[in-house]
Amino acid sequence: MSDATMIATIPPVLTVHIIAASLALGLGPFAIYRRRRDVWHKAAGYVWVVAIAVTALSSFLIPASIFPVAQGMGAIHLLSIWALWTIWFGVRDARAGRIAAHRERMAGLYWQGLTVAGVLTLLPGRVLNEALFPARPDLGVWVVLLGGAMLLWVNLRRIGRRAAS
Repeated sequence: MSDATMIATIPPVLTVHIIAASLALGLGPFAIYRRRRDVWHKAAGYVWVVAIAVTALSSFLIPASIFPVAQGMGAIHLLSIWALWTIWFGVRDARAGRIAAHRERMAGLYWQGLTVAGVLTLLPGRVLNEALFPARPDLGVWVVLLGGAMLLWVNLRRIGRRAAS
């Protein structure tokens, strides 16, 4: 199947999901790591939260192709439930003035949520894998392993910093 044919056959809900996830992935560092907590941080944060929510909610309309459990839902849908839960508590923390908790929740959602989900979309049998690696779907597995190793390294560094302080 050609790239143009594949793009034309992507269901609308998947298109919405991909656009929202891409927006969240791109906007996340600006919203989370901007030094000044000004109007730009707040605006980017609102858009980022909406993008994460749309990504998570739209996922429930996309059947699991890997590790399906029941009724089209799979293990990856647990990540969407966690994302919605984290958004709720992260926004609540910000409104209550618990900025450190807010910052930690949102950064955790970005790094663990988006990167884990993003890495998993590259597994063979997933649409993104077919789009990026049409001739060699097994390359997606190598990217997943590399991504997993990077996530492990980042988290071990974060744990080490916390233990040192």
